[in-house]
Amino acid sequence: MLTGEEWQIVRLSLLVGGVATLASLPVAFALAWVLARWRFPGKLLLDALVTLPLVVPPVVTGWLLLLAFAPAGPAGRLLAMLGVSVLFRWTGAAIAAAVMALPLSVRAIRLSIEAVDRRLEGAARMLGAGRWRVFATIVLPLSLPGVLAGAVLGFARSIGEFGATITFVSNVPGETQTLPLAIYAALQRPDGDATVWRLAAISVALSLGALVVAELLARRAGRGVRGV
Repeated sequence: MLTGEEWQIVRLSLLVGGVATLASLPVAFALAWVLARWRFPGKLLLDALVTLPLVVPPVVTGWLLLLAFAPAGPAGRLLAMLGVSVLFRWTGAAIAAAVMALPLSVRAIRLSIEAVDRRLEGAARMLGAGRWRVFATIVLPLSLPGVLAGAVLGFARSIGEFGATITFVSNVPGETQTLPLAIYAALQRPDGDATVWRLAAISVALSLGALVVAELLARRAGRGVRGV
């Protein structure tokens, strides 16, 4: 059984993962749409920048976030004008998680958009449907399972984020200490083995469940596009 403190860690992880997913999903969809449908100079560079958090060490991403959101940083100065700070707060952990999850969400959503048969859109336009109606009645429904799969994958990545989070907002119990950070802290204690086992089991269960849901949604997206 989890202790009260461990339940708090689980709740904080779910909060951070949920907020990160909701905040990043509109951005992920917009980027996926641009990469899937637009042709422009620098598209390859944009694609590389979106994927970058997956290939650079997470500590580097956390350091860049720290520079951006520090009091002297561009984002930090803007937030200071609003009386807001994300350093050493759960909101900062959500930002780090969102940045790290974004590439996975973009990739899943982009694949679902690219899989939509453009001939269906062309036929709808020939019948008089406007651009937004085509998007709302054809593109969005057919790509929705892929969008949901991207959201679930992003959530799974968010609750497993470690390196960028600890670099950006540190490991503050009750504020930024999510499941991975709590497991790391427990590993540093001689008597922390039991805590590690319990938290690791919760982490594996959450991640496995998210991956299964994402796979089911991806298969549904494939059947929907093929009309099966």
